[in-house]
Order: sequence, then structure tokens, then C-alpha cells
Amino acid sequence: MAAAAQPEPLEQRLEQAQRYKEEGNGCYQAGRPREAAGRYHRALLQLRGLDPRLPPPLQAALGARPRPRATPQQEAALHRIQTDCYNNLAACLLRMEPVNYERVKEYSLKVLERQPRNAKALYRAGVAAFHLRDYDQARRHLAQAARLQPRDANVKRYLELAESQLSTYHQQEKQLYAGMFG
Repeated sequence: MAAAAQPEPLEQRLEQAQRYKEEGNGCYQAGRPREAAGRYHRALLQLRGLDPRLPPPLQAALGARPRPRATPQQEAALHRIQTDCYNNLAACLLRMEPVNYERVKEYSLKVLERQPRNAKALYRAGVAAFHLRDYDQARRHLAQAARLQPRDANVKRYLELAESQLSTYHQQEKQLYAGMFG
């Protein structure tokens, strides 16, 4: 009787990362965003150094072992898990006090690099930009999210808030310049 082939280290790391991601999803659904964030971070750590987009010298600088060759399916799984984890981390951070909007923005932008039409990432990037007082960027992200999810009340609300802030800013700017040159 032949022994079953052991999965290669790359496959093991992908499977472990998927398990951590699923555990994170369970924690998030149970209302434990801090614990969920920890699981998503662990999943990302499992994938560290496997991303074929990183050149080998950069991997070495990050302390990664030489990466095994990934099949197209493994590469797709790697990117899917990474993208899901970054998107879910952004969601977790929005539920944790105090909210780290810089990190929410960072994670959402990582998702948008791979999935430019991801409505949740667009919304979260817009919310982060709004709270960081980058109202132009907030409006851009939220307008895109609104086109993808026209019935989403949260997207509409934040888009209206961003537009209101921009309007107020432009009115103040007009008054300032009118006073300077009037």
C-alpha cells in the first residue's frame, strides 16, 4: 500500500492560511473583531514570501526562504486569500476603537490594487479617506462604490457627507479669496 504524497510546503502554507482566514471569519461573525484581525494577520504571515510579484532579493531581505514554484491555481489561491484577508482586516479595524483609519486605508488600497471594482474595499477606502479629511479621495472612492452598490445606504450616507464637506470647503475658499482680492 503506497503512502499518500505529503503536500509540499507551499500547499501546506496555503492550507494553513485558509484555515486562519476561516477562523478569522468565525471570530468576526461572533462579534470579536480584534480576535478576527489576529487570525487574518496569521494567515498573511503564512503567505509571506510566497508572492511571486516580489523579486527574490526583496524576499531575501524580508527573511523569506527561497520560494517554491507555484502553480497558476496556487498563485490564484494565494492572491485570493491575501485579498480577502486585507479586506477583512479593514472591516475589523473599522469596528475597533480607536479606529486606525490610516491602516484601514492601507489595507483597502491593497485590495483595490487587485480588485479595482471591489465595492466593499471602495467603501472602506472612502470611509477612511473621509475620516482622514481627504474629502476628494473619499468622494472618488464612495462614488465608485455607489455605482457598484446603488442601494447601499451606508455608501450613500458617506458620499453625501464627503460632498457636504467639499461644498463647505469650497465655499470657505471662495470667501477667503473674495476677501483677499475683493
